[in-house]
Amino acid sequence: MGYSLGEVTVVLSEKGILLGDETYIQRQGDRIEHLATDSRKISFAASSLFFALTTATRDGQNFIQQAYDAGVRNFILHQPPDDRQALPDANLLVVTDTTLALQQLATYHRNRFTYPVIGITGSNGKTIVKEWLNFLLEDRFKIVRSPRSFNSQIGVPLSVWEMSDEDQLGIFEAGISTVREMQYLQPVIAPTIGILTNIGNAHDSGFNNKKEKLREKLLLFKKAQIIFYTAEKDWIHDEMERQFKGSPIRLKRIGHDTDADLVLLSATVNEQTHTTEMATLIKVTDGQHKQARYTIPFTDQAAIQNASICQAVITYLGMPAAAFNEKASNLPVIDMRLQVLPAINHCSVINDSYSLDQNSLQVALDLLNQQLPSKTLILSDIPGLHGQDNAFAYEEMAALIHNKHVHRLITIGPEWQKFAEHLNVPVLEQYGSTTAFTAGFQPGQFKDEAILLKGARAFGFEAIFYLLREKVHQTRLEINLTAIVHNQKIYRSLLHPNVKMMAMVKAFAYGSGLLEMASVLQYHNIDYLAVAYADEGVALRNGGITVPVMVMNMDEYGFETLVAHGLEPEIYSFRLLNQFIHFLNSQGLSQYPIHIKLDTGMHRLGFDPAEVASLAEQLSQQRTVYVKSVFSHFTSSEDEHDDHFSLRQGSLLIEGCEILETALGYTFIRHIANSAAIARFPQFQLDMVRLGIGLYGINTTHEDLPLRTVATLKATIAQIKELAPGETVGYNRMGKVDKKTRVATIRIGYADGFSRMLGNGRGQVWLHDKICPVIGNVCMDMTMVDISAVAAAREGDEVEIFGPHLPVQQMAAASGTSSYEIFTSIGQRINRIYVED
Repeated sequence: MGYSLGEVTVVLSEKGILLGDETYIQRQGDRIEHLATDSRKISFAASSLFFALTTATRDGQNFIQQAYDAGVRNFILHQPPDDRQALPDANLLVVTDTTLALQQLATYHRNRFTYPVIGITGSNGKTIVKEWLNFLLEDRFKIVRSPRSFNSQIGVPLSVWEMSDEDQLGIFEAGISTVREMQYLQPVIAPTIGILTNIGNAHDSGFNNKKEKLREKLLLFKKAQIIFYTAEKDWIHDEMERQFKGSPIRLKRIGHDTDADLVLLSATVNEQTHTTEMATLIKVTDGQHKQARYTIPFTDQAAIQNASICQAVITYLGMPAAAFNEKASNLPVIDMRLQVLPAINHCSVINDSYSLDQNSLQVALDLLNQQLPSKTLILSDIPGLHGQDNAFAYEEMAALIHNKHVHRLITIGPEWQKFAEHLNVPVLEQYGSTTAFTAGFQPGQFKDEAILLKGARAFGFEAIFYLLREKVHQTRLEINLTAIVHNQKIYRSLLHPNVKMMAMVKAFAYGSGLLEMASVLQYHNIDYLAVAYADEGVALRNGGITVPVMVMNMDEYGFETLVAHGLEPEIYSFRLLNQFIHFLNSQGLSQYPIHIKLDTGMHRLGFDPAEVASLAEQLSQQRTVYVKSVFSHFTSSEDEHDDHFSLRQGSLLIEGCEILETALGYTFIRHIANSAAIARFPQFQLDMVRLGIGLYGINTTHEDLPLRTVATLKATIAQIKELAPGETVGYNRMGKVDKKTRVATIRIGYADGFSRMLGNGRGQVWLHDKICPVIGNVCMDMTMVDISAVAAAREGDEVEIFGPHLPVQQMAAASGTSSYEIFTSIGQRINRIYVED
């Protein structure tokens, strides 16, 4: 069976794809079973087809060699490679649009299967509905589904590619951010069953109005048999009726009015017996007035809506009401992010023990590979396998683990013990059950390593997670690693070709975690890192960071440490230069890289412009050091009122570089642009830029940059009190109430970085979609807030201190300081938790 991508034919066989000349490829034995789009995440190189995708920030064509060196031999490119001789035995297929080729190939693959496929779209809730359907139906069908939230133009075809003859049901989600995107995803998924979760504000900027957004999303269902959606008799319902009028597609509406196909009669919130947990009893009736009732362990309206959609769909698929009721009461919390949490003995742990399959394991292992050098995987048996599927699945997963370079593997369950011979890892430990592992657990077994927990729900890995997780302060700072990568890409998209990027990770990476941030940035090909002091650089080297590191504050007492760890110093004075040259000569070292700092107006550190000629002469007469870069620092690149001064600074740096380059006879990296200047002064991007606060999601300019919030500080409510008029709150009775007031004490204080300046109404927190002011003085470890407007608040609830609802800039303004100080003041006792969307 052949399929054309441009002028190239892709030939499918039962076991995979044959490329180009079928006879030649068969003779070579290269069957393609895996699709790759990221050269860093290739697990099965020999059987992978690499698509050189072009995005707003990267051209996959630049990573062909890296993929080739990893063992890939089959490529789909948008232009011939610059050096064909460097890829001597590669099969190269050139097409006009590599993303379209990926989608077309997935479409061809999708059309081979006739079992039901559920397609889900909407503004919110897609992943939750998908995972809940999987939870409800996993005992009845062998399901293939999108891993996590793979719903993009690239994620959808990669998900659909995993369909196989052994599966019985597909569940895929599709997300779009602008018009004309769904037309490419519809044939890839080709759902027989459609689900529209809702239409909200997400991605509004990509459409003229919400009706246009709805019409675009509905394109996914144009060949479906039935569509489930939640709506009253409103504009969504009217548009659905208009779009599918005269169509054979059946519409199933879920709503409160009596004309709905599934009528939501009531949703009553009840407190669970003997617990502090809440649940909702939902009563519904169908078009034949047949009533049903079930309980879900959630109380929010979004969960009620999502559960109602699931109930309608599984009824259509034939699941008995009694079976649904039993499972609905145990619907799991779906955290759509992978979290990296602090663990015992300087370890970190990724808790992904919600489900287990080949795709989700690969995603989790890719995150593990961005963590500490020593990597441990704790893995359960694979659920739901029967007959011949069993051996193949275990052997394939064992190969993936080997290819991802896991150092230590701990298996839980009897099946893995049967396949031990396939587990080619340096250290292998096997246990028959979770209980067997926890019974013999010793904390000393784990030290200075990254641990991935990956198990099926039935194995109860929560018990292992509890043993591994560090038990500290409940207050936590969530760092979104996906947002870090997104922001880095936004700034990269602004750079001229071949401009390098240095990331600032000084001051504990602006409070976000030095090694954690550096590991992610190194994984995403940062060119340079910068720290303030040598000990920060040592921590990076000890943590497995190999990219060049510039140390910005150096003195003679740190020279030996610096050289021993391959760190590169900033040199800002003749005294420091002479001291460093003297030290290197005493060690018999030469040609050591240094970075020259010029003072163009900051007047903090650096050689004055008048000293550059003398500096050039001295450097040209020695070979002990060589100049890696020459740079300076803008004073106020974000302030348009100082643009004339910034322009003068940039000119002074360029003039100084010309003098030094002429004297030295070689070129070096020039850099002055910080986060603000990258956007505002593109002419001063030069050879490299230094990305600091912008990386962490703070835009200090008026430029429209779609940065994402990286850090979210959260605390919990320790206690709630009801105060009568006239009572006071906190030290010195500064918080006075003149009416009945509900006050919550939250677990954060000025020792954690929540400034005393935020007391007495100046500071605010976010709780249950409401702003709550601070009342009274901020204490060392606790803060009181007025929660009178939040009737649903309970002890133990989470409170956002800053984050997506309360920007850190707002907290900084209330404190009379900057976002930099807020970030770097977050106490070390605060848990840093790393999440990946």
